[in-house]
Amino acid sequence: MDSDRQHSAQTLELEEAFNRYIHKSDERNLHQIMESGRRLVYHFAKLYAHERVTEDLLQCGYEGLLKAVHRYDPHREATFCTYASHCIIGEIRHHIRKEATYCRPVWAVELQKQIDRVIETAITETGETPTLSEIADKLNVQEGGILEAQRAGWVPLDELNVHKIRHIHYRNFELPIEDKIALYQVLEMLSDLQRKVIYLLFFRDMTQTEAADQLGISQRKVSRILQKSLAEIAKRMSVG
Repeated sequence: MDSDRQHSAQTLELEEAFNRYIHKSDERNLHQIMESGRRLVYHFAKLYAHERVTEDLLQCGYEGLLKAVHRYDPHREATFCTYASHCIIGEIRHHIRKEATYCRPVWAVELQKQIDRVIETAITETGETPTLSEIADKLNVQEGGILEAQRAGWVPLDELNVHKIRHIHYRNFELPIEDKIALYQVLEMLSDLQRKVIYLLFFRDMTQTEAADQLGISQRKVSRILQKSLAEIAKRMSVG
């Protein structure tokens, strides 16, 4: 509750600073906006980069805030703080994706996209930035898992502690996140043709005949590939 009140006070402070700038667009009022938005910039930098918050990353966040100042339309429905949050996130996320030096596995890309959607939806619908706890609860992923997923791309794959990425509670008819990751990892071990068959049959809902036409092979070969692939998946999943 204290953190909620603190966040509301910070949001109000930023809105008031922007309103003063609208009435008098001078360097002093612009500086006050940047000061009032400092905690917001740091919040998103820490959420997206965790322990890798750098001066360059914070600078990108401030650039997003500055863009918001110059592009915001006071007549739009969203508050300035909401609009600024989207701009700050955009710049920080662009910097992270550009500077990431390591390959992100498919499961990490998907989880990061889900995290992005939760953050953006919360800001759009409530005008407030979600806490780590709220993101974790929404995605049913433990807080440590959210932070670990955000590290993907920043560190080598073998430095990611995938075991931290676990569900909070079971949900009917929903595969736990750790099982989804295990499945993705197994799929990545299959051959390119095997993955294509699995994708067309299970993700595109094609029949074996349609998949065969798409791949330029016979339906019988698709069937053989499918059976072999499922056997490999079952074997690797049981071993894991």
